[in-house]
Amino acid sequence: MEVFTIRQLTFSYPGSPGNALHDVTLTIKQGEFITICGKSGCGKSTLLRHLKTDLTPHGARSGEILFEGMPLEHLDRRIQVAQIGYVLQSPDNQIVTDKVWHELAFGLESLGYSTLEIRRRVAEMASFFGIQEWFHKSVTELSGGQKQLLNLASIMTMQPKILILDEPTSQLDPIAAAEFLAAIGKINRELGVTILISEHRLEEVLPLSDRAIVMDHGEILISGTPKEVGEQLRDMQHDMFYAMPSPMRVYARIENQLPCPLTVREGREFLHVLAQNQPFTKDIRTADIPVRRAEPAIELNEVWFKYEKNSPDVVKGLSLRACPGEIYAIVGGNGTGKTTTLSLISGLRKHYRGTVLMNGKPIDKYSDSEKFNGLLGVLPQNPQALFVQKTVKADLLEMLSGSKLDMAYRQQCVDEVSELCMLQELLDRHPYDLSGGEQQRAALAKILLLQPSILLLDEPTKGLDAHYKLIFAEILTNLKQQGTTIVMVSHDIEFCASFADRCAMFFDGAIVSEGNPQEFFAGNSFYTTSASRMARDLIPKAITTNDIIKAFNGKEEMQNVDTKPKVNIPPSFRKHSNSSTVSAPNEQTPVEHRSLSKRTLTAMLMILLLIPLTIWFGIYYLDDRKYYFISMLIILETLLPFMMIFEGRKPQARELVVISVLCAIGVTGRMAFFMVPQFKPVVAIVILSGIALGAETGFLVGAVTGFVSNYFFGQGPWTPWQMFAFGIIGFLAGALFKKGILRRNRIALCLFGGSATFLIYGIIMNFSSVVMTGSKPTIGALILACIRGVPFDLIHAIATVIFLYFLARPMLEKLDRIKEKYGLVS
Repeated sequence: MEVFTIRQLTFSYPGSPGNALHDVTLTIKQGEFITICGKSGCGKSTLLRHLKTDLTPHGARSGEILFEGMPLEHLDRRIQVAQIGYVLQSPDNQIVTDKVWHELAFGLESLGYSTLEIRRRVAEMASFFGIQEWFHKSVTELSGGQKQLLNLASIMTMQPKILILDEPTSQLDPIAAAEFLAAIGKINRELGVTILISEHRLEEVLPLSDRAIVMDHGEILISGTPKEVGEQLRDMQHDMFYAMPSPMRVYARIENQLPCPLTVREGREFLHVLAQNQPFTKDIRTADIPVRRAEPAIELNEVWFKYEKNSPDVVKGLSLRACPGEIYAIVGGNGTGKTTTLSLISGLRKHYRGTVLMNGKPIDKYSDSEKFNGLLGVLPQNPQALFVQKTVKADLLEMLSGSKLDMAYRQQCVDEVSELCMLQELLDRHPYDLSGGEQQRAALAKILLLQPSILLLDEPTKGLDAHYKLIFAEILTNLKQQGTTIVMVSHDIEFCASFADRCAMFFDGAIVSEGNPQEFFAGNSFYTTSASRMARDLIPKAITTNDIIKAFNGKEEMQNVDTKPKVNIPPSFRKHSNSSTVSAPNEQTPVEHRSLSKRTLTAMLMILLLIPLTIWFGIYYLDDRKYYFISMLIILETLLPFMMIFEGRKPQARELVVISVLCAIGVTGRMAFFMVPQFKPVVAIVILSGIALGAETGFLVGAVTGFVSNYFFGQGPWTPWQMFAFGIIGFLAGALFKKGILRRNRIALCLFGGSATFLIYGIIMNFSSVVMTGSKPTIGALILACIRGVPFDLIHAIATVIFLYFLARPMLEKLDRIKEKYGLVS
């Protein structure tokens, strides 16, 4: 039986010149274990996200996807949630509750299962995955491997028919990754659940797979059993062959007539049989430890650190020395203090005992400008932390924006580093739209532009394909030869074994062992390479595939690839600033799009006629006392024109979430400045909402913000008036921008915001104060109320101008970005 049938699926992201997927046709049968692999950006994640509509990216798509014969978009949402399980790369992005037991029950509670059924399923899955010991713990106390296992268990409580996993082990250490993949294999074998997984780590996952699929440039390149795929990649001399399990790569480089091994066990048997039939070298030369300079570039002496005064120590008596011209690799389990150590070296966190020296000088004696101006470069575990611009090219230029370089030379530097990091086709893409591996390359390019003498790398190979790892290794080797000190935290054992000069094992906040790679990995059982586990009986010092191949006189794998010359930037040009290099968005609506739609005109009629009538009805027929009822009527009347936007279709949750968040920002902004009378950002938020998402949305954000915020400031007869006043300014901003009268630049927005707040909001609320007194409104009373309200209205207008000046550009850029990426309607 076919679970998924994909026919001629083609997809492109908004603004992208090429297709992310091209004519993909694939059938997934019940009970299969399928692994999808390929280079970074080949379309793996994009394909998987199309198999669950809540995660499907916005863009142009053709082709069809069937789930058990039914078009996926017509499948009931409840069935989709229950029967199609999806595990993301980052465990923290999927956990939504605070306790382990609640996380297990959350999905079933959302689907409306009975308490007895929930308890039965939760107990069963907790036992199946061995979660009993940490069942009542807070999720914040769990390790990365435990969090990912919890995500898996919480999905399995809903008894899905297919489990989709997008690089689920990318942030796990080798032992946790092996345990997680073993759990996946158990689910497939014992429960018959179909598994579809994308992975860069193929050593563990391919032996579990019935079928492997290799993707390249959005197309399916090869499909077949793991051994068939490996043989075809070898014959094609494709870069992806470097990602195949070590036993297959060793087999391909040694002349023999034996069956191809896939697992470490088969690899050991292969080598033992091979050793009986041909000579081999048992003792291979241990790599020489690089000569170190007298003064280490980084030195930690008995360093202790904890996050809070009463919390346990995370780093405990750590001593470490890294010298210029060496790659120092730190390995160890999740939560042992590796990333914290990098933050101590960089000075982002402060130790409470011991010393941290950089070039012999205490780290706290360096200013930020001294540290990050050519001395220190830091590649964080999350590369998105480095992205501040709307395109990759703008992000790279931003690193040089404060220098005295002319634009032509800056562009030359960016072109060279883009070629080095294989970013040429990604320069016009938004950094957040890139795949994990592409983001890693873009972040690395930013750091390389600074030419730091000390480089700190946290999981630098995460998300990188096997081919680019070789290029990355060449980059590190070039930097090392120029005297750069490189300290790297990594779970990639194979990479550390092949390219590090020294390796250190972290455990319980300190280094427990250290040595050159051959000494270090040859003595380990789990924190070692597949090659070491295969050959340790025959060749004790072999830790890489090349070590084994060399011992059997085979043809060695090429560990180095040709790369372009490294970017060289003179030291005087290493300064950078946060000034922007991105061109401003269109300030004015194009002439051809300036006509107001019938929907907006209808909304205008309802807002200007129906809502004032509702307020009048509440005053004169309900004695101005049923203000809750009147407020709810206004909310309903506000929603009517807004719902016309969707024109009968079902909006996705992400479209409504954006508007909800804008309302929440308005409410919290009003609360944050409660101590200053009338100094509030609400009108600024409402104006920006109307400009970015349309007049109807502007009114909705204003009305809802006024209603909800008064739960904290006090409801009363004034609430409907505030809702109308906030809302009408948002509607007017959206309509004027649509007609091309209002521009998006700061000056125009500040002038409009200040005048609208002073005149529109001020007059409406001053008039309401006259009406709420119970006396008959007159022109004189209104004028007197306006005069009395001038100080408050003036403060409110000034506040709106200030908030618009600082918020307009960043908020509009973010909203434009969200609209483009998710296809939000205006």
